[in-house]
Amino acid sequence: MARDNPAPQTVNLMIVGQNGRLAYEALLFAASLRARTTRPRFRLFVAEPQPGDIWDNDPRIRDADLRALLQEMGATLLPFESRHFGQSYPYGNKIEALFALPEGEAFVFFDTDTLVTGDLSDVPFDFDRPTASLRREGTWPQPELYGPGYTETWKALYDRFGLDFDSSLDLTQPDEYWRRYLYFNAGFFFYRCPRAFGQRFLDYALSIRDDTPEALVCQSLDPWLDQVALPLVIHSFGGGRDSLPEGLLDGRVTCHYRTLPLLYAREADTVVALLEEIAAPNRLKKVLKQYEPAKRMIYQGRGAKVRALFDRDDLPRREQAIRNRIKREGFWMR
Repeated sequence: MARDNPAPQTVNLMIVGQNGRLAYEALLFAASLRARTTRPRFRLFVAEPQPGDIWDNDPRIRDADLRALLQEMGATLLPFESRHFGQSYPYGNKIEALFALPEGEAFVFFDTDTLVTGDLSDVPFDFDRPTASLRREGTWPQPELYGPGYTETWKALYDRFGLDFDSSLDLTQPDEYWRRYLYFNAGFFFYRCPRAFGQRFLDYALSIRDDTPEALVCQSLDPWLDQVALPLVIHSFGGGRDSLPEGLLDGRVTCHYRTLPLLYAREADTVVALLEEIAAPNRLKKVLKQYEPAKRMIYQGRGAKVRALFDRDDLPRREQAIRNRIKREGFWMR
């Protein structure tokens, strides 16, 4: 039986690239996509913020060789204007860049510090039911003694935007435990239209930032603003936790590694092998060596030293403990 809403033939992928670390991560993302997803369904856009009053410096990718390599790998450099976030909150790039994508065309956003480790064509995206990354920890909110708890904090946000709070809860989890509440990492998300998703994401984020509900008075929104607004946006469009099968994104098909030291510390052997495979060609090596973490971790063997510090079958439960161990050994870089 044919689906009522057949899967779109072409899907736009978007990452954000700008001068510095994100540019080199964008190159690794593009190289991994080309290596592991060979069918032409996916079109890559590298969204590039343009200079303006809310940036201290020109944020565009300035390395001509790097720009040329991105384009040779099939990426389209996509300029966008920063009107609300910019230098003060660069995580807002992922919101404002959505307005530059073609309207009405399905999209998947990925954080730039991601590798495509399998064929994205194997992922059964339901673009009518958005979701985001469940590879996260309970980083927000952080309830204060005698202050609002998880329920009061999150319910204040659902009430602000006229959303049904009760239907967002995972009732298999205990009351006042962070997993009971809809919370994502913003490392990926998708929907059928970037303009609709982006407008709601922007509206919610600005409302939370500029007119913060009283229940959030003790909570930090930097750097968490995008991850506070995102579950509200997803819930408002009828999405949730179960829109994708487990084990694909942030699993067999993609890896959100966050930093190269963390990649070497905790990711599977196949991820390390892919990283070193795509970084091996001389033209990429010449460019990537300008990025100190890639030079030290990939090409000078520091990554192998980080890897030797950890047992992948018995890693610390919290990411911060892994970071702290790497820092104590003098290997932390970003």
